[in-house]
Amino acid sequence: MNRDESISRGERIEAAERKAAKRRLLEQAEAERVPVEETTRAVPDRRWRRDRPE
Repeated sequence: MNRDESISRGERIEAAERKAAKRRLLEQAEAERVPVEETTRAVPDRRWRRDRPE
């Protein structure tokens, strides 16, 4: 095996590792994602006033 073949093989391995890492990160992010409906829910105004110390 000459030097050019070993470099291209190493580059292929690194590219495959980067692709796998990216896939794992995307899968983890999707698993931890909070639906928009849960982040934008407003507290009703009367409840906020009731809970507020006067």
